[in-house]
Amino acid sequence: MSGINARPNDDVVRSQFVASLDDQSRDWELVLRESHHRMKNTLTILGASVRRDFTRTGTRDVSLAADRLERRIVAFGRLYQLLSDNDDHTAIPVAAFFENLCGAISEAVLEPAGIRCEAAIESGTLPASQCHRLALMLTELVTNAAKHAFPNRNDALIRIETANRDGAWFCTVIDNGIGATGPLQGTGSRILEGLARSIHARLQGEAGEDGTRVTIVMPITAA
Repeated sequence: MSGINARPNDDVVRSQFVASLDDQSRDWELVLRESHHRMKNTLTILGASVRRDFTRTGTRDVSLAADRLERRIVAFGRLYQLLSDNDDHTAIPVAAFFENLCGAISEAVLEPAGIRCEAAIESGTLPASQCHRLALMLTELVTNAAKHAFPNRNDALIRIETANRDGAWFCTVIDNGIGATGPLQGTGSRILEGLARSIHARLQGEAGEDGTRVTIVMPITAA
């Protein structure tokens, strides 16, 4: 996967793969690893927000803090359910699925970190296997932005867009953070590559002073 530079560049992140039968088991292992990876990171964010809430909360506000915690736990459960479902034989309505996903990500990951979320989701349908793997990739990109893009910003915003154009689905994560200055690395990057390969998708991105944009481009004809 290409590096991310400090200036806008259409080739910041780009990967295109052709899956073979021998790759399929490894791809599924990556899906499972991503689910566990997301659970670990989300619990870390949740734990930090709980410590912050209860450290700053006086006796009179404990009930409100407990209510916030309960909502976040419910949202985390909903997020994990969306990401772990694997019914490959179902056609899923894109708008309903990704609007639900964005809501769960916002409540479980972004709101505890003080980050606003916007979404623009087009209608359509996708096979469940493609839909769920796109969801895993979007969640990885959103969580990565939440962790690294906003060291000192009070107006943090992440926007999620999906659009059906020219025979492909375009799923984009945009942040108004500091702009990525290095390559995507580690477990998250390897999982993104494997998931992209499994649905014949590629990643395109650009980074600059106004933030970072990464787009997943998946041909509609991909099986």
